[in-house]
Amino acid sequence: MKLRHCLSLLFGTCIPLLVGCDQPHPQPDAAAAPRHGNTKAQLVAEVRSWIAYAGIEPIAPAPAVAAPMFELGRALSFDKILSGNHNISCLTCHHPDVGSDDDRSLPAGEGGAGLGAARSGGHIIPRNAPALFNMHTYDTMFWNSRVELDAQGNLSTPAGAQLTPQMAAVFEHGVVSAQAMFPVTSREEMRGLPGDNELADIPDGDFGAMWSALMARLGAVPQYVAMFEAAYPGTPFGEMSFAHAANAIAAFEIAAFESRDSPWDAFVQGDDDALTNKQLRGAVAFFEVGCVECHAGSGLSDFAHHNTGLAQFGPGKGDGPTGTDDFGREQVTGDPLDRYAFRTPPLFNVELTGPFGHDGQYDTLERITRHYVDPDASLLEYEIEQEVDDAALWGLQLDNAAQVLDVLDPVVDALDFGSKSKSKKKVKRIKAFLKALTGEGARDLGHLVPPSVPSGLPVAD
Repeated sequence: MKLRHCLSLLFGTCIPLLVGCDQPHPQPDAAAAPRHGNTKAQLVAEVRSWIAYAGIEPIAPAPAVAAPMFELGRALSFDKILSGNHNISCLTCHHPDVGSDDDRSLPAGEGGAGLGAARSGGHIIPRNAPALFNMHTYDTMFWNSRVELDAQGNLSTPAGAQLTPQMAAVFEHGVVSAQAMFPVTSREEMRGLPGDNELADIPDGDFGAMWSALMARLGAVPQYVAMFEAAYPGTPFGEMSFAHAANAIAAFEIAAFESRDSPWDAFVQGDDDALTNKQLRGAVAFFEVGCVECHAGSGLSDFAHHNTGLAQFGPGKGDGPTGTDDFGREQVTGDPLDRYAFRTPPLFNVELTGPFGHDGQYDTLERITRHYVDPDASLLEYEIEQEVDDAALWGLQLDNAAQVLDVLDPVVDALDFGSKSKSKKKVKRIKAFLKALTGEGARDLGHLVPPSVPSGLPVAD
C-alpha cells in the first residue's frame, strides 16, 4: 500500500463507497443481473444493475420560468453593460454557440476579443469555464464549491455577510442564483483594473458597492427598469438589488440549458433500445473501472472534491510560494488534505464541453479518460505543448507534480483499467459511452442568442 494511501486511511479521507483504498471496487449484487454478457439483453441487464448501484435516476425537469423573467435573464446574460469596460458579457465564456462553455483550456476574460477558441487577448482566467447544462441539479457552484449550502443549510459565499438575508430571500434557484453575483466582481473576468471605470475603482472585497453600482447602471436604461418590474411584479425597481439581476440570470440559464434528451437519458428512463451494444459495453466499462465512485448520481457527479492528479498551469489563484498555484478546495475549507481537490464535473453533454479538467488539461474525451489509466505517470509525463492549443499558456505550467501526487485521492489510484491491452479497449469503450450522454438539442443552441440587448451594446463577441 502506498504511503499516501496509509495517510488517507489514517485521516479518514477515503470516500464511503470504497471498501479500502487499494481494494477492488464494490460491485452490484451478482444475482441482480447477468454479468459480462454479450447479448443485448445481457448488456442491458448489467447496465441496469449498475444504475441501481450508483443511485442514478432520471434527471428531474427544470423548474418553470415565466417569460418576463426568462427575457430579463437572457438580456442580462448577453449584455456587456455588466462588465466594467462594456467589453464582455456573462455568456462570453459560456456561449450557446460553443456548447455553453468557451472551448478553451483557460478563458480569455476582460479585455479579450472574439468567441470560443478564436478569442484572444485579455486576462487569463485561472480555471476552465464550466458548461451550464442542467444546473437546476447542482448543490454547489464553482470548481472549489465556494458557493454552497453549509451543513446547516445556510448559503455560504465569498461575500459573507455582505450577501444579506434580504438578498438571499430573492434567490429562487439557490446556489445558481448566488453564483451569478460573483463573476461581475472579478477584475480579470468582468470588472477591469483600477482607473478603467467606476466599477473597477471600487476596492476589492466591497461587494455591496459593486452590486449597487451595477444596479445604478441598469437603472439608467428605461427598458431594463420596465423588464425588471415585469419580471418581479409589485416590486419597484428602486427597491431591488443586484440579487434580482442574479436571480434572473440563473433563471434564464436553468431554463435555456436544460438538457434531458440524450440516449443515456432515454435509457435511464426505461428505454432498453436507446443505447447501442457499443455504448452499453462502454457503460459497463465506465462502471467496472470505478468511474462511478466519483461520477455517481443522475448527473454522474458526486459534487464532492477530488485531487485527480491533473497538471497545474495558468496564472493560479494566489497559492504557493509564487502565488501561481491553485490549491482548489483547500481555499474554502483551509484543510491541507483538500489541496488540489476540485469538484467532480457533471457529465451532461460532456462530448461538447472540452477541453476537460479544471484547467482544461486535455482536449479530447480519449485523452482525459486515458489520464486515469495511470494518473501518476500521466502527470509526470504531461507536456502542455502537446495537450493545449493555446501557446500563451505553454510557459505557465507549474513544476509541482510531486506535491500534487503526495495528496492524490485514493479513489483515483484504485481505478482499475486492467492490462495495457485491456485498458486501450476500455478507454475506447468509455469514450463511446460518454458520447451517448449528448442530447440532440444541445448540439445547436444558437436560438438562445438575442439579436440585441437593452443597453444597445453589441451582442457579438
